[in-house]
Amino acid sequence: MYDANRVLKNLSNIQNLTKQYHFKIVAVSKYYSTDRMIEAYNAGLRDFGESRLPEAIEKINSLDDVIRSDCSYHLIGHLQTNKVKRAVGFFKLIHSVDSEKLVDEISKEAQKLGIKQKILIQVNNSGEEQKFGIAPSQLENMIDYVSKSENIELEGLMNVAPYTDDSALLKKLFDEMYNLKETYKLKELSMGMSNDYKIALDSGATIVRLGRTLFE
Repeated sequence: MYDANRVLKNLSNIQNLTKQYHFKIVAVSKYYSTDRMIEAYNAGLRDFGESRLPEAIEKINSLDDVIRSDCSYHLIGHLQTNKVKRAVGFFKLIHSVDSEKLVDEISKEAQKLGIKQKILIQVNNSGEEQKFGIAPSQLENMIDYVSKSENIELEGLMNVAPYTDDSALLKKLFDEMYNLKETYKLKELSMGMSNDYKIALDSGATIVRLGRTLFE
């Protein structure tokens, strides 16, 4: 039998384990129904992460008006340039910006809407070919490029670490991300998921993206 308080219990366990850190939880709702999002909302969560457009927009728009307007939505998956128009302005924070072409498209749509779209630059510091993100060596140029856009606000960096039990490797990669954040004096660092968020927090994550450990 399903426990209707599961998210609340999971969240309480997470909070007890991470009392010493200051960070934001983005509830990764992309695999879960609106009922589960409402459960998370009732547990106190207000930030939700989605990646599959337009399914995410349809799901979010189906929420009750009060709940929908009280939450912030994060685009945490790869964003194709042909879907930028639907993402800009709808998502408070786009985590996965990884090309100048994508920056141009986001800037263009934000200008049309008269807003400044908040973004993170995705960095692939593990070198995995199947992962999106720029190499750390490209970051300085990308930051310079983003800074020239009046319609984009760079909040920080994001990475997706390898799915591994090698905690030493994860710590090394997360520490590298923190050092990049500090080097360029950025505010946010989105890293860490259900299997590695405690290591990420220990390395200075300000945003963790939690799905399974919250909802299951």
